Amino acid sequence: MEIIEKYFSNLSNRQIDQFGQLKKLYTDWNNKINVISRKDIDHLYERHVLHSLAIAKVVSFNKDTSILDVGTGGGFPGIPLAILFPDCRFHLVDSIGKKITVVKAVSDSLQLKNISSEQTRAEQLNSTYDFVVSRAVTSLPEFYNWVIHTIKTSSFNSIKNGILYLKGGDLDEELKDFQSKARVFEIADFYDEAFFETKKIVYLSI
Repeated sequence: MEIIEKYFSNLSNRQIDQFGQLKKLYTDWNNKINVISRKDIDHLYERHVLHSLAIAKVVSFNKDTSILDVGTGGGFPGIPLAILFPDCRFHLVDSIGKKITVVKAVSDSLQLKNISSEQTRAEQLNSTYDFVVSRAVTSLPEFYNWVIHTIKTSSFNSIKNGILYLKGGDLDEELKDFQSKARVFEIADFYDEAFFETKKIVYLSI
């Protein structure tokens, strides 16, 4: 938990409490439904929570911003972001029902009223959102095609509406068709830990 406060020093007592509950909640649920790899559960705050919150280093979402988390798995990046931005609305989707079971249980335990969750695929959604977030569920061109129809064209944040995608490695090939739409942020510019040396956030504006 200290690693979260290291980089996010203005948390309320409620937020500190909610972040503090995550380890026990995910450990308990992981024993029933494996949503986080066994080797990662001991590094939950660094590899999942802090990783998710890197998006907040790119944009601090304004009140009433709507965010879609596609392929959320056990709730990343959506749940940490929902704790950090209680005045925003988050919709977390995954095609695997047991993962949504975990998302609902964790968000209920934390009394996160700003989260809704659903077992579905992004291609089937009819609603629209200001931003789409995700953690490396597929190649960026494929992901873009899945979600572009869900992004609102009218923006009111510090950056235009679009996709914020957590991914690692060499992205040149995946980004070649996006040109001016894409901006890549190195997470190592925000965090000191070695885990983040190859991790990136790709921002694709609409």
